[in-house]
Amino acid sequence: MSSLRLLISDSYDPWFNLAVEECIFRQMPATQRVLFLWRNADTVVIGRAQNPWKECNTRRMEDDKVTLARRSSGGGAVFHDLGNTCFTFMAGKPEYDKTVSTAIVVKALNFLGIEATASGRNDLVVNTAEGERKISGSAYRETMDRGFHHGTLLLDADLTRLANYLNPDIKKLQAKGITSVRGRVTNLKQLLPTITHQQICDAVTKSFFEHYGDQVVAEHISPDALPDLPNFVETFARQSSWEWNFGQAPAFTHLLDQRFVWGGVELHFDVEKGHITRTQIFTDSLSPTPLETLAENLQGTLYHSDALKQQCLDLIKQFPEQEKELTELGDWIAEMVR
Repeated sequence: MSSLRLLISDSYDPWFNLAVEECIFRQMPATQRVLFLWRNADTVVIGRAQNPWKECNTRRMEDDKVTLARRSSGGGAVFHDLGNTCFTFMAGKPEYDKTVSTAIVVKALNFLGIEATASGRNDLVVNTAEGERKISGSAYRETMDRGFHHGTLLLDADLTRLANYLNPDIKKLQAKGITSVRGRVTNLKQLLPTITHQQICDAVTKSFFEHYGDQVVAEHISPDALPDLPNFVETFARQSSWEWNFGQAPAFTHLLDQRFVWGGVELHFDVEKGHITRTQIFTDSLSPTPLETLAENLQGTLYHSDALKQQCLDLIKQFPEQEKELTELGDWIAEMVR
């Protein structure tokens, strides 16, 4: 029986694909040598230690129906669309060597007539008329018994959209975390206009098989054809959850201020693991009691527009004469933390 496994995702769901990756890394026997090929529809993927509200323009993402997905490895934020071909390699130790998987990808590009070289720690680059350009970025993880290499190849990615979602909204956030660095990149389509995702997958597969001197039948997987991986259903559920994608954010503070007809409001939130741990409200409103009550009630609330708006609306029963002010306040807060 072959030690190779080739998994090809027919799904563009980033939560599904990242769950497959997580199972390959944590659950699959280290005796297997794995290649997983996949791509995501419009998604911002952030690193394990990143703050989505600081790193991303979450409001624009919501408006444009762009998914946020947190991976369990470190590093910065990246934008994925169907113009990105993603690859994942896993092999057991002591055999694992990231130069091997890098060489497999470089050889695959050579099959297609593209001369690429490894540059620095993580990138593949090509020479263009404008100079050296990055076409692939990678990240690596290791445990006691295995190594893991994943990366993307820029096929026909909309490089202008990267800036749309990775430039944070102008919010007064004081946050610790990793800020992404965006380098000079190019698409493979610029070098080879006829190239397709299928051609890249076929070339990487061929290179993978050639390296190991063996072949296996590809396992096509999707949410309708779940992979045979240990604990996959539970991993998929976690990867899809708000608690993981947003709630794992590092601690940060958020200052909001606005002047309404009925007075000025300044709100200070301390947020940990996606929940508000402390709120201070300053106001020159003639009726500050509802706002002071709101500050108390927000303790423990999800840092989520719907939850914050609901807290404002819930106070209307207690302070019916301030219904207009509380409704306005709720709409404003919900818009600001989107």
